Amino acid sequence: MAIPQNWRLQHQRYRLTGEVCHTCGAKLFPPRDVCPECAKPAYEPFQFAGKGEVYSFTVLSDAPAGYEAYEPYPVALVKLQEGPLVTAQLTDVDPQDVRIGMPVEMVTRKLTEDGDDGLIVYGYKFRPVLKAAANG
Repeated sequence: MAIPQNWRLQHQRYRLTGEVCHTCGAKLFPPRDVCPECAKPAYEPFQFAGKGEVYSFTVLSDAPAGYEAYEPYPVALVKLQEGPLVTAQLTDVDPQDVRIGMPVEMVTRKLTEDGDDGLIVYGYKFRPVLKAAANG
């Protein structure tokens, strides 16, 4: 992925910024030009809280190129508090401890390195909610 594309996606990747539809109120992630619920323009930025729960998951033991260092690692569909489902790698958890319904929170972590120039790509991953944060 080229540097300009990483630059354009930084709000989405670092802050979990999506969009909200003015017509029907649907919250969208990733951002889209047209709302999939009502087919009207959706262009107002919306900041997701970064909290959700594991909706479904799998454990990858044959990772795609660039992700071999993380094997085996869980990838989950995370249902955000605001509604959308997001596909993301889970981090800071043993793959055997992942369960459906587990509360998770977004964190920014290294995703991969790109090309010979060594561009380090960061983005969102989800980890189990820390017990201290869940109680406070």
